[in-house]
Amino acid sequence: MIRRPIRMRQKVLLGVLAMLAIVGCYAVMSYRQHQANPLDTTMPNWSQLTEGVSKVVEVNQRSGERRIVEDLSATATRLFMGLGIGTLAAVIVGLLMGCSKRFEAFFLPILAIVAKMAPTAMLAVFFVMVGTGREMYITMIVWGIVPTMGQSIYLAARDVSDNYLFKAYTLGASNAEVIWNVVVPMILPNMLDALRLAIGPTVVYLIAAEMVVSDVGFGYTIRLQARLVNMNIVYPYIVLLATFGFTMDYGLRLLQRKACPWYAREDTTG
Repeated sequence: MIRRPIRMRQKVLLGVLAMLAIVGCYAVMSYRQHQANPLDTTMPNWSQLTEGVSKVVEVNQRSGERRIVEDLSATATRLFMGLGIGTLAAVIVGLLMGCSKRFEAFFLPILAIVAKMAPTAMLAVFFVMVGTGREMYITMIVWGIVPTMGQSIYLAARDVSDNYLFKAYTLGASNAEVIWNVVVPMILPNMLDALRLAIGPTVVYLIAAEMVVSDVGFGYTIRLQARLVNMNIVYPYIVLLATFGFTMDYGLRLLQRKACPWYAREDTTG
């Protein structure tokens, strides 16, 4: 039978095995590469990776701070500001579209067009519009996530059954009360899902922008070290990015499970 649930211990074991398989594949490829060229840096071995990690956490002589702290602070600030503003805009636009045919007719064509315009292709436009400061990163992220997230929230709000709306109106609720007390709670799980799905594209847009114009941040350091073929620094940064994104995603899943227990789809069999 498809979708047959499995025990939590099996899920954890399979996840661990998947991670070990990735690490094992890398170890084999690195070993073969160093057999052919002991000085190779494109697939660093474990000792080279250890050396790279030590360089990542070393103190920058110019600023007096550790390199990873500088990059993490810059990237995280841009990421959270862009993601926060973009999510707020998407929620407002999505709710308006899902609850009003007038707003739907006004916003839907715009979102459908903007969603097909890649933010990375709009970099030159953003430079002209808002410069190359923090506003540029935020604008790029907002441009990239609002159309998709807004349409997801719109579809969820549109699919709320009219029966719930009629019952609320029968009890004397106003339009605002119906939206806040009926529509929002019912589509909250969908909002969190949309936010989870937006994390990956947000990181992509931000790193792409940092590679082009930034002088600090994960994207800048990855571009700089890749040009120097210091892959023992690039790979730890990529792992940190993946860990950062996974932690955000897992936190949102926990929030969804606590705030919307009726929506939880994961098997909790012990």
